[in-house]
Amino acid sequence: MRQCIGLFINLANAEAVRWANYSARRLLELGAEVCISPEAVPHMAPELLPQLQVQPPEQFANIVDIVLTFGGDGTMLAAAQRFLSSQLPLMGVNVGKLGFLAEFSVEELDSALDALIGGHYRIVDRTVLQASVHGKRFYALNDIVVEKHASPHMILLRAFVNEHHVADYRADGLIVTTPTGSTAYSLSCGGPIIAPSARVLCLTPICPHTLTLRSLIVPDDCRIRLELLSRDPAVVVPDGQLQEPLARGEQVHIELSPHVVKLVKHADSSYFDLLRRKLLWAADAANVPSAP
Repeated sequence: MRQCIGLFINLANAEAVRWANYSARRLLELGAEVCISPEAVPHMAPELLPQLQVQPPEQFANIVDIVLTFGGDGTMLAAAQRFLSSQLPLMGVNVGKLGFLAEFSVEELDSALDALIGGHYRIVDRTVLQASVHGKRFYALNDIVVEKHASPHMILLRAFVNEHHVADYRADGLIVTTPTGSTAYSLSCGGPIIAPSARVLCLTPICPHTLTLRSLIVPDDCRIRLELLSRDPAVVVPDGQLQEPLARGEQVHIELSPHVVKLVKHADSSYFDLLRRKLLWAADAANVPSAP
């Protein structure tokens, strides 16, 4: 049975479009079927279009075996939001900068596509957060952020874990991150790197006023409640994808979602290989030439 690969493309990125066209052509040569969304049609090479299936993303679950994303980690997060309920595995091709989620580089694209069609890959499950506010529910693979909005002032957030008062954070905001998101916004705010298999969540303050406020790791079966105490407005931002306003006295309830996101990984590498490659942990500083 022929595999069908769906393409999820950052259409605002010319390099993403270019490599998506390249991959579509290569996948067809390898005997796979390729499915794109109607929005992508004007961006595909005319000679490829007769060979491509065109379906809205909500139909991908009925047709597609794996979704190949082209962009960066933001594109992967958008794809995770779009295909959350479908359980479709996501394989990220990075045409951006660092790329922890979109870990396949364009330099290895040919071998990655060969491995994909040959079944030489592994799939890992990543935990997902869910946040409830204003009767709405939001999901995040990386993190739920509550941060200041339209004001230069810090906000004041009161945090509870399983209804135990943890702290009052006077800061630019607070990040609640999964292990997957620990190498994203939380890391840039001084948070720890967490192995994806760890069953934990992490609360990391953004530029706290009190230097003793540090990241806090809690079991991932905990329920987290955040209450805005300050007059200045805030916003709830799941995975950087959208914003929900938060006013004084309003609360956000955060917990682990029953959903998981399936990610396609290299068959013969580990998370620690990824860290060494992306963060240059294997670099030998002693052998780096000094500046003249």
